[in-house]
Amino acid sequence: MPATRPPLDNRAQLGFGQVRHTRLKPARNQFAYGTYFLMLPMRSIARSGPGALAWNRGAALSFFDADHGDGRSVQAGGALAWLEELLASENIEGADGEIWLHCYPRVMGYTFKPVSFWYCHAADNSLRAIVVEVNNTFGERHCYILDAPTLGAELRARKVFHVSPFCNVEGGYRFRFMITPDRKRSVARIDYDDALGPLLQTSVSGELEPLTPASVRKALWRYPAMTLGVVLRIHWQAVKLFVKRVRFFSKPLPPESFVSR
Repeated sequence: MPATRPPLDNRAQLGFGQVRHTRLKPARNQFAYGTYFLMLPMRSIARSGPGALAWNRGAALSFFDADHGDGRSVQAGGALAWLEELLASENIEGADGEIWLHCYPRVMGYTFKPVSFWYCHAADNSLRAIVVEVNNTFGERHCYILDAPTLGAELRARKVFHVSPFCNVEGGYRFRFMITPDRKRSVARIDYDDALGPLLQTSVSGELEPLTPASVRKALWRYPAMTLGVVLRIHWQAVKLFVKRVRFFSKPLPPESFVSR
């Protein structure tokens, strides 16, 4: 059983850190960019409000429920209701503690979330499940559920969803998540192996601090067009891979199921 954690201050947080990506073959390509992300205690926010974060309303930095899950409206319960229904439909029992969502915000009304992580806890603060929510540039979305995970341990899932035209839909992912006991630092690592072995090494990491008007201003000052920059950098890296003559794979049909275990 995962270790029980003491009660923590469940306030929304901002993480300031880096995204790293290394392609190992057939041509090596790597980059590291500064970034920031949200870490949101979704059930606490549902009870007490989002504090300094603009929630479902236009702002320089904001969060919209419709950017996650099945895109349901606030009137239908929003992203949290979708996540709770997903856990129930997949027979994930006991995730009745806090649910932390690690994701990118909307910046100046623009959003693209390549991957978001839902950390689902039991009432004793132990980690019950992680839902990895993946979006591609074709507007498609897929979720991988990691049941009974352990922080720091390697977790695996078979790849079934098309993300990059420079990777085939084969092989699998190796996940590793680390969050310090005081919830001051977070690391999420996703490595991808194709049919011939390791291909990609990626991670997003950051130092966490309370989400306040001051930290929001800090994020906007450091990265004024962050989410637009994510898309531009994805396309720039695609150009580099094309120049290096990395094989291009056409997009297959999406998987029949929205969820993989």
